Amino acid sequence: MSFIDENFLLQTKTAQRLYHEHAKNMPIIDYHCHLSPEDIANNRQFKNLTEIWLEGDHYKWRAMRTNGIAEKYCTGNADAYEKFEKWAETVPYTMRNPLYHWTHMELKRPFGIDKVLKPETAREIYDDCTSMLQSEDFRVRGILRQMNVSVICTTDDPVDSLEHHQKIKADDFGIKVLPTYRADKVMAIEDAAVFLPYLQKLEQVSGISIGNFQQLLDALQQRHDFFHAQGCRLSDHGLETIYAENYSDEEIRSIFEKALNKQAISQEEVLKFKSAMLVHLALMDHAKGWTQQFHLGALRNNNTRLMRELGADTGFDSIGDFDVARPLSRFMAKLDNSNQLAKTILYNLNPSQNELYATMIGNFNDGSMPGKIQYGSAWWFLDQKDGMEKQMNALSNMGLLSRFVGMLTDSRSFLSYPRHEYFRRILCNLIGNDVENGELPASEMEWLGQMVENICYYNAKSYFDF
Repeated sequence: MSFIDENFLLQTKTAQRLYHEHAKNMPIIDYHCHLSPEDIANNRQFKNLTEIWLEGDHYKWRAMRTNGIAEKYCTGNADAYEKFEKWAETVPYTMRNPLYHWTHMELKRPFGIDKVLKPETAREIYDDCTSMLQSEDFRVRGILRQMNVSVICTTDDPVDSLEHHQKIKADDFGIKVLPTYRADKVMAIEDAAVFLPYLQKLEQVSGISIGNFQQLLDALQQRHDFFHAQGCRLSDHGLETIYAENYSDEEIRSIFEKALNKQAISQEEVLKFKSAMLVHLALMDHAKGWTQQFHLGALRNNNTRLMRELGADTGFDSIGDFDVARPLSRFMAKLDNSNQLAKTILYNLNPSQNELYATMIGNFNDGSMPGKIQYGSAWWFLDQKDGMEKQMNALSNMGLLSRFVGMLTDSRSFLSYPRHEYFRRILCNLIGNDVENGELPASEMEWLGQMVENICYYNAKSYFDF
């Protein structure tokens, strides 16, 4: 029997009651992830456990490298079972890393495997899971149904055709799969080798020739309208920090013209351009009633050698330390002053800034709706027991945990949905401990149960209007 039993992480009777009676069976709204729309559209069938579990998972690659495993077993051309074998060899060394919990929760659901993964059990587990993956219930859509997913929001570039979303919608297989508008590449004006080819792609898909800044905005608006027609209701930005420099419209027009002509652009001009783009994109979101998300604080691609060899998102990012409070305040105040601040979710990666974010949202919650500005769930390196508890404690202390829109996977893996279960168990344990410690009233169990259900599902359903 696995240590992941029915009361895993639930330390009190109250926590167990809250989880089993209120959290466990709530549907999942995964409002931010990096799942492949193509895989969902094609109802992909994975050939083996390595393909579904290790392909694209930089968390596991990072741990394997740290354990002394050569790159060929991570991103290289080693045999599928050899890669899995090296992962199984690494798993015992991940104890006290969240990967140890995630690994065994993902084996338990959806595969029903209770064994601890280690070299001695690797072959049996690999063969059993690979066999299950050949059945209809373990194709992509079957896994999503098993995990009780109701809504998925993928992450999509404005130049994406969304053809796979259109196929998914036409198939109507019972789960909403919606795009999210992530326009980070249009802000990369500092890198002409990336920026100018991107503008060409934007021209092609929008049908708008981009010869000046207004035409750039027109092209982005055309794609924004197109995404909205396909059901998109969220945008997302992955930034080191918010850009909120003062600028004039004439300055931005001039900076963009210099970029088109491949002229040198100063760092000050780069920051002004990024600041202007953030404001214009935020205005588009507000006009359509979208929610804007900001993932802030990652220091990306630290290993330049392996970045060149392997590309981005391969496990060489870390927590950054950037000036956050002043630019974030200026940016949100600028939009709030004209009553054009959209619903906003802020995610931080540096845990030293938890209380900063938790108090910042209170500055711009205006009473127009519950929890308009959200302090987002613990993200990336903080997406673990300690990080989740600290995020929820900061939100509880500085705001209203009861209005929190809850968990998301932020994952590229279809096996990551037990992260919602992980979050729910941690949430119920947090509240259950407070009840049993006399810090919350045991007489209010009906309300506490509803609070748990709201955080797990109903708050997000209402907030995003899904």
